[in-house]
Amino acid sequence: MTSEDLPNGFTGFSQRRPGFVSAGDALRRSRAERDALHVDTGSRGFRNTELQAARSGWQVPNVVKPEQGPGPEKSLWGKSNDFFPADMRKYLRVPEGGESGPQFDYEALADIPEVDKRWAWIEVDLGAIHHNTLAVKQLLEPGVKLMAVVKADAYGHGAVRCARSALSAGADQLGVATVDEAIELRDAGIGAPILVLAEPPSATIPLLLAYRIMPSVYTAEFAVQYAEAADSIGLRAPYHLKVNTGMNRIGVRFDEVIEFMRRVSFHRALELVGTFTHFATADAPDTMEFNIQATHFVETIAEMRAYGIDPGIVHAANSSAIIRYPEVHFDMVRLGISMYGYYTCPETYGVIDLIPAMSVHARITQVKTVPVGEGVSYGLLHRSGGFSKICTIPLGYADGYQRGLSDRIDVIMDGSKHPQVGTICMDQAMFEVDLRTRRSTGKLDPQIGDEVLVVGAAGNAVVTIDEMADLLDTVPYEICLGFGRSRLARIFTSSR
Repeated sequence: MTSEDLPNGFTGFSQRRPGFVSAGDALRRSRAERDALHVDTGSRGFRNTELQAARSGWQVPNVVKPEQGPGPEKSLWGKSNDFFPADMRKYLRVPEGGESGPQFDYEALADIPEVDKRWAWIEVDLGAIHHNTLAVKQLLEPGVKLMAVVKADAYGHGAVRCARSALSAGADQLGVATVDEAIELRDAGIGAPILVLAEPPSATIPLLLAYRIMPSVYTAEFAVQYAEAADSIGLRAPYHLKVNTGMNRIGVRFDEVIEFMRRVSFHRALELVGTFTHFATADAPDTMEFNIQATHFVETIAEMRAYGIDPGIVHAANSSAIIRYPEVHFDMVRLGISMYGYYTCPETYGVIDLIPAMSVHARITQVKTVPVGEGVSYGLLHRSGGFSKICTIPLGYADGYQRGLSDRIDVIMDGSKHPQVGTICMDQAMFEVDLRTRRSTGKLDPQIGDEVLVVGAAGNAVVTIDEMADLLDTVPYEICLGFGRSRLARIFTSSR
């Protein structure tokens, strides 16, 4: 069948609207334009490339602009690439041969900002870390050292950056939970003393010595292995002794410390440079158990000295005890959750000025009007009142936005609060904007791309990690870790 034999579309109409083009005319015109541009339709030409692209979900750009005219040098991937959108050219390397398809510049692709790849991220204000560290330093007597605890990736805030901010504010040492956490700091060029707050496995001893990492010690077996390894290569084996004063988690029991030291102190390489304990109830309203632990520790230190054992740097106070009990500051304090801006108990409110360092952000990915009575999200537990817009944001419980917060928390948009509605999903959550709400500029009008605060403050509206922790009957530590150690991008800022 030739072009002239093609049917002329619909028949039986005596009049056509202006601009009407029949199906036959459209096909003829398309074939004529193709022939005029001399596009190769062979197995290596445009049609094959178009087919492959269509199968993989891509749209192939126009091959040549009409004003460019025909010619093999105008092939799809040749030098003349004016048909590419301006924002795509910087991500491509166009080959000379012109037949190998698009070649992406993966270094350029790697430069696409994390917050543009997914519209959900956390921000960590390093200025707040610096401020909080200074605020605690002001509570200490001259000569009392401060250890900044940056375990668990600085409670989800980013260990390396937070460690540097704390050290710049006057922290003397760093505390971590694992050897790998310490190595990460060393690999980043941080030379401050680092203490692993629990005794590590004996297989890590070469790492401790190589990276100059201080272990906690509370078993004789580890102490001797550590000392033997160090002595075999002419090094000392420095450590901190962990004393169990009543929390009964780890450590040498307070009334067995002298016997323990007799068992291990014979080794010439061992060097006791610190002795510490941890309080179980420093944040509790009742002070009795705290006082019992503090007494056990003070008596243990005194007994060590009486037996001629130098305890080294004595430390016990965590964030709660630093603020509430200056009598247990001893030689050093360990600053944990309060460095990140959180009060540990009501008794610490007003004693010190802390600024939360973490905020959680997202952008709206869809806005919809849901008819009255229809449900939202899994279980359809929330029903639309018909006078609102449902907005979706791309983060969920896989990102730390815990499912237990569903229908119980707010988000902030344009400086005002709006309720999160429906079950929080693994990757997404929804909130509702009441269209009856008016502001000085008129009705709220959420749009795709508008920024939303999941945690943070804007205007007079505040949503806090403390609020989430209270709703879930947990502690801020867990909420921070949920957001900070998830797949959310982490952006560092410094507002101070």
